Amino acid sequence: MKTHLNIFAGLLLLFCTCSDMERTIFIRDDNDLNLPAYTEWGYNSFGAKYERLYFLVHKNIVPCKITYQKERLHFSLTGTLRGDMYSDYDIFNSETMTLTVSFPSEPMHEYKDLLALHGRVINLADTSSCRVKIERTDKTGMIVVPVKGHLTFRRAQLLRIDEKENRVILSGNFDLQFLSNDKPESITDGRFDVGIHTDFYNLD
Repeated sequence: MKTHLNIFAGLLLLFCTCSDMERTIFIRDDNDLNLPAYTEWGYNSFGAKYERLYFLVHKNIVPCKITYQKERLHFSLTGTLRGDMYSDYDIFNSETMTLTVSFPSEPMHEYKDLLALHGRVINLADTSSCRVKIERTDKTGMIVVPVKGHLTFRRAQLLRIDEKENRVILSGNFDLQFLSNDKPESITDGRFDVGIHTDFYNLD
């Protein structure tokens, strides 16, 4: 199901120019101020609990990149690991992390094809088709062994501005229990709200 998001002039105060739409807007969750609230406005934000740390978007890092190649879609979130509330801090003194989920997909030639993800739920524990990789600063990327988890694309919306197609907004949730070097770890309460246009890559 394809849905379309039409933003009226009043709401465009949040997005004055196309370049402004690339920036991250972090609205705190009422129940956990360390996490962003779940939104569906293309705020280019995400966050989750990672054990006793927080895996959070950072304003100086592109939050999401999506690659299609050989009948598989690779969905990547990149941010930093933190132990306290989100704020402006020195990215060079923090640990960067990328979470990538790879799963089978119908052909996707351009960013608008991502609308097909609307309502799709990826079972991260289905290791026969799904792959999960975590990359952290100064560490080799780990292909983790999922025990339980899901990546849910709750909404996929086509954003139009002045009747012109601008980007696809993907919003959803994720959680994961996994083994890393035989050590159990977990990512919980994950949520994302990202606008995708130039950060979609078809490598076929």
